[in-house]
Amino acid sequence: MVSEEQLNQFRLSGETVRVVRDEMEINDVLGIVVAWDESSVVIRRPNRRVVKLSRIYNYALASEERAKPFEDAT
Repeated sequence: MVSEEQLNQFRLSGETVRVVRDEMEINDVLGIVVAWDESSVVIRRPNRRVVKLSRIYNYALASEERAKPFEDAT
């Protein structure tokens, strides 16, 4: 789960984040962090629509390399 500090840093910087939801890159959500609560995050996409996503997904800067969502811990 993404931390409050990390979400606040994303919001204050205004940088585009990538939300990795599954193995398929086409299903990633790119946008700017707008708000959050205990269980969800609101992302504003480039087309100005907003989406509400769970905090359990992997959040990272879009400029960084895409992380695999279900990496084997072994």
